[in-house]
Amino acid sequence: MRDRWGREITDLRLSVTDRCSCRCRYCMPAEGAPRTGELTAEAYLELAAAAVRCGIRKIRLTGGEPLVREDLPEICRGLRAIPGLEELCLTTNGLGLESLAPALRAAGVDRLNISLDTLRRERYAAMTRREPPGDLLAGIRAAEDAGFAGLKINMVLVGGFNEDEIGDFLELTRDHPWEVRFLELMPMGPCAAWPRSCFLPVSSVLERAPELEEVSGRGVARRFRLPGGAGTVGLIAPLSRAFCGGCSRIRVTADGHLKSCLHSREEIPLAGLRGEALEAAIRRGIREKPRTHHLTERSSDTPRSMNQIGG
Repeated sequence: MRDRWGREITDLRLSVTDRCSCRCRYCMPAEGAPRTGELTAEAYLELAAAAVRCGIRKIRLTGGEPLVREDLPEICRGLRAIPGLEELCLTTNGLGLESLAPALRAAGVDRLNISLDTLRRERYAAMTRREPPGDLLAGIRAAEDAGFAGLKINMVLVGGFNEDEIGDFLELTRDHPWEVRFLELMPMGPCAAWPRSCFLPVSSVLERAPELEEVSGRGVARRFRLPGGAGTVGLIAPLSRAFCGGCSRIRVTADGHLKSCLHSREEIPLAGLRGEALEAAIRRGIREKPRTHHLTERSSDTPRSMNQIGG
């Protein structure tokens, strides 16, 4: 299905919880954001099936942190059984993957994105407000051992915090077939009031590593490779090089509200709807998807924090 601007909407970000095992400073306050609630596994499956009937072909599970749900493998198995769904992915902070990666792979998850903003233990503790695991890469290695290929590691650039680690993250792609993706910090939630110096353009990666060679793109990321590198490097620029014109996604929050745009205030309640009424609400959300965000003019319009929306 296409929105009113002619974009084909094929991707759904489905948040299955607003709980998280971390308290990242740009995402939520130290005490945690107010809970919005979660739906049952059956409700998420019904929402997802209706979305696929409306043209969705790819679902990415998000949170909060989806791995905190004990029934996550059950949800994944149910989603994988939906006729017409072509790809099932999941975004996680990696905590818990050592034990859950095999079950997720067996349940039909195709790909994983793993969020990791620093390779330094003291910085990990400062950013996440939790003690770092013994090995910061343990979850990534566990996912690889479980058979996940094409792993993506998401690193949010924060000026004054981790820009001096750009080279360290690039080096991960020299020997590993991973895609390290650098993302621009977005002015929303707790970080909306942070100094402008915190918001680095991803062009800073190219400035620090001019040897990067551009390769074919995929999705919203510009992709590069170190000469001779086993993996790739992705640059995602929602601020400096907005990709709204090619955005193909909608979002459903953990409490069952459809958001056509991450940064929009408008939401459509889906919880409790069934059959044709549910499909009609999803189609309305697709049609009403805004043309673009306004982050270059002001902070995000959404009143929710990122953990309440889904990354």
